[in-house]
Amino acid sequence: MNPRLPLPRHGLPRREAFRLAGLSAAGLALAACGVQGQKAAPPKADEVQDFWSKQTKNGKVVFANWPEYMPEDKGPLEKFAKDTGISYEYKEVIQENADFFGKVDPVLRAGQPLGYDIVVMTNGIQLQHMIELGYCVALDHSKLPNFAANAGQKYKERAYDPGNKYTVPYTSGVTGIAYNTKYVKDDITSIQALFDPKYKGRIGMMADAQEIGNFGMFALGIDPEKSTEADWKKAGDKLKEQRDNGLVRKYYDQSYIDAVAKGDIWLSMAWSGDVFQRQLAGEPVKFVVPEEGGTIWTDNMLIPKGAANPLDALMLMDYLYQPAVAAELDEFIQFVTPVPAVQDLLREKAKTAKGEDKKALEQMVDSPLMFPTEADYARLRGYTPLDNQQQQVFNPIFQSVTQA
Repeated sequence: MNPRLPLPRHGLPRREAFRLAGLSAAGLALAACGVQGQKAAPPKADEVQDFWSKQTKNGKVVFANWPEYMPEDKGPLEKFAKDTGISYEYKEVIQENADFFGKVDPVLRAGQPLGYDIVVMTNGIQLQHMIELGYCVALDHSKLPNFAANAGQKYKERAYDPGNKYTVPYTSGVTGIAYNTKYVKDDITSIQALFDPKYKGRIGMMADAQEIGNFGMFALGIDPEKSTEADWKKAGDKLKEQRDNGLVRKYYDQSYIDAVAKGDIWLSMAWSGDVFQRQLAGEPVKFVVPEEGGTIWTDNMLIPKGAANPLDALMLMDYLYQPAVAAELDEFIQFVTPVPAVQDLLREKAKTAKGEDKKALEQMVDSPLMFPTEADYARLRGYTPLDNQQQQVFNPIFQSVTQA
């Protein structure tokens, strides 16, 4: 058990990746290269079946992941190696989606292998490019029985990858509202609190176009996953009005959490993992999924094209969906697990734990930041799906809000 106090997570790079994809030279170059025109045709069912029928267990798997996403003792991987005889290499080489995609794109475009059998990427622009360009191996779900049996239904309904054709979730988090209970005495339930004049100058919003775009649409009752260009413009106007009325103190990256905890701002758009870490540290910060909606983001496992050990990779992906293994992962990561049974397993573990370990486990199992309620899930939506052409419309609408 490792009940950690607030640590630098990869939340900033992961979220900033979306913004950088729209603003940086790398992002502009990506847009200019005409990704949309290079889409690969999805493989046919018989092609997928033929590919997997030729794969054999090679006894090795290379796993590329983000920092702080595996227990320090590599317990789940060690158990996998012992149970299957498959050795592993685990590499923390992903710091942000845009940077990672920029590195792997020319390699995969040239038809060369990355040297990784499993890669973890967040849903969003770069993952969409990976899928559209044919850089992901279509999965054989007959070899994913643990996923079928143990993944929550919400994790089998991802708009960015219908039917989990190319990806399965590794862990998730939620974008909602955080507020400092020393200064905000109301019970915040609505996204309209972020537009309330009584909090003028004490409101934080995110600088990321996809994040703030979602919240602008939620405020208008629009589902981002089904939104149109007209919806984006309406949301942009709503957010500009909020800005021009002086309600927003600042458009933040991950530094928002310090501002909320200190009282520089009283309420803000927020990521669930950041808030949970501050709650473990005893800070007066509360998190809520607004009744109008919040955003669920997911870090996903995929097998890149040209992987040397795809069957071994698929076996590991499925192994991590065993509830006991998923519980060990989630106890360390402290984000939202795709395996609902983890909550009961951690609750049982808390009964026999002692001291700080017991306290931390009890906080975990009772926290909607790690285990959202069904009501929370019903209000959660993904980012707006955007092809290359749509990005050129979407990003400027919301960047014009945050950069003015």
